[in-house]
Amino acid sequence: MSRVAYVNGAYSAHGEAVVHIEDRGFQFADGVYEVWSVFDGRLGDFEGHMSRLHRSLNELKIDIPMSAGALGVVLRETVRRNRVRNGMVYLQITRGTAPRDHGFPVDVAPSVVVTAKSIDPARSQRLAQNGAAGVTQPDIRWGRCDIKTVGLLPNVLAKQAARERGAYECLMYDDMGLITEGASTNAWIVDEDGRLRTRDIQANILRGVTRAAVIELAAAEGVELEERAFSVDEAKRAREVFVTAASAFVMPLISLDGVKIGDGKPGPVATRLRELYLEQARRGAI
Repeated sequence: MSRVAYVNGAYSAHGEAVVHIEDRGFQFADGVYEVWSVFDGRLGDFEGHMSRLHRSLNELKIDIPMSAGALGVVLRETVRRNRVRNGMVYLQITRGTAPRDHGFPVDVAPSVVVTAKSIDPARSQRLAQNGAAGVTQPDIRWGRCDIKTVGLLPNVLAKQAARERGAYECLMYDDMGLITEGASTNAWIVDEDGRLRTRDIQANILRGVTRAAVIELAAAEGVELEERAFSVDEAKRAREVFVTAASAFVMPLISLDGVKIGDGKPGPVATRLRELYLEQARRGAI
């Protein structure tokens, strides 16, 4: 079956779906996006991603194109038409199409694009069971990383750096050597004293929906948690390092820049939080 995409009110074959050459997402990266995991044909963390989407749109002063309910219908219909049981659905909203000019256009409707694809859950599970490699490099992104924009070139460069070094993820660090987040994930450690730590969201990082869910799960499990920055050196000395995201769920990193983390195997905290997150996400998917 060929894939199907939704573009500005119409469903069409994925290979034939198009936007205008003067769409501001294409010319200025003037847009935002969200990704939902799909569990058994249903959307995980629906409300969390929708809330963040609305925040991103408001921060960029892009009109909300339709209600959350209507958008949910489009997302689910795209999933259905692509026969996705387990995978992801991607939504992108840009400011719209207008003659190229840096200032905001007037009376222009936002562009809305939705795609969906299947992902083999067993592949992610195997990686989590074995553990993944990570690398580090300086964070060169702009000053509003709390907005989930489509301006992802620094993230692309970081992810490519990881791939070229045979790693799964690149953790980025600021001028003080403190890890901000991953190229497409939030970063966590279980430090030398056994405390679970992740950087606070006031520090210009993305307000990860999976991150928020894992914080709640950790609290329910009685895990001591601090929303406090940690350095690259602290991460390399940590008992555990892991990352979270809608597509990665909870993914243990067993090395960082070639340095073995802990005993070089996925740790008990990350393993347990992944189990709990997947149970909750599947149960709460709508």
